[in-house]
Amino acid sequence: MVATVEDMNASGPRVRDDMTVEVALSVMASARVEFLVLCDGDDQSTGSVTRAELVAHRGSSTYTGRIRLQDVLAVSC
Repeated sequence: MVATVEDMNASGPRVRDDMTVEVALSVMASARVEFLVLCDGDDQSTGSVTRAELVAHRGSSTYTGRIRLQDVLAVSC
């Protein structure tokens, strides 16, 4: 389940939801954060995702290196 932005501190890093899971995990590690606020092409918040959710998704049998954060949102909803 993807947490909503209201559940998180909205001051977290904002990234585009078309970013790949691998890049998102790298951003999280660099920024030393546990979640990212996701935005669409119009910079509108579309949700948020935690490191634990991405790691779990990366461990699934359907994962490929081309999976984007918006795909993770679609699966989690």
